[in-house]
Amino acid sequence: MLSPPARSALRAIEAPAPIARASAGDARPVADARRAVDSSPTASVPLAGPRQVGKGFRVGPEVVLGLLLPLGLGLGWEAAVRLGWAEGRLMPPPSRIADTLGSLAASGELATHAAATLSRVATGFGLGALAGVVLGALSGASPLARRLLDPSLQALRAIPSIAWVPLFILWFGIFEASKVALIAVGVFFPVYLGIAGAIASVDRKLVEVGRVFRLSRSRLTRRILLPAVLPAGIVSLRSGLGLGFMFVVAAEIMGASEGLGYLLVDGQQMGKPDQILAAIIAFALLGKSADSLLVVATKPLTRWEDVARERL
Repeated sequence: MLSPPARSALRAIEAPAPIARASAGDARPVADARRAVDSSPTASVPLAGPRQVGKGFRVGPEVVLGLLLPLGLGLGWEAAVRLGWAEGRLMPPPSRIADTLGSLAASGELATHAAATLSRVATGFGLGALAGVVLGALSGASPLARRLLDPSLQALRAIPSIAWVPLFILWFGIFEASKVALIAVGVFFPVYLGIAGAIASVDRKLVEVGRVFRLSRSRLTRRILLPAVLPAGIVSLRSGLGLGFMFVVAAEIMGASEGLGYLLVDGQQMGKPDQILAAIIAFALLGKSADSLLVVATKPLTRWEDVARERL
């Protein structure tokens, strides 16, 4: 039996408005609250539109709309060069860039350089994301750790990425270790900030609901804190992945003999703007593919979300 103060707190939390807010964050830990919400007159009203999760990828109007801008710009530049309105020497038309990509793919060079770049990004992303999640969770959950770690990490975050290059070359040499370390540094900071900020901004009322229902610390973390942090944490991982692809260019300029960054440097030295643009397009395609793969892989972790993003 609950004591009178506990029953009063339970009745206050089970009021309709707080239940709606708590269930919006995570309805799973509170079975009674979920039954109350499900039995309300508005329980059958869809909040997020006809959004289906886990049904597989379908090419829809969103994909077509996303392709309109790059295709329109490419066709416009191609027409301008062919009609003589612009010179295509330093800014080649898409047809020349496509020919360069085709020749690189036919010779196997494109696959070799893309595989080298992806290997560096994957290794650096794994190391940087792991460190960012661990230190971000520690800093967000512990005020003492936050006061101890956050000032130094924020100061390190302000250091330009190129400033690390000579130090990493001195420490790790000019081979793979220095390149992976530079990528890991670029990935670490957005992941750390995202995780620490997400934990620090968890709604206090969600924690109170778990405590009223006497959840243990581990169950409170697993059923309330973790779901509340996951959306922002996934966004921070996507930001870190994007920075990983940005930092790999600086890493491969350090002296790599393989990689898309090497193609950029080789195109500059040999005066091949079509090769430079082909490498840039390859970077864009690889980065977008990796980001989409991360989104698909993490979508089951947030399937409980009921948001209105598709109606805004």
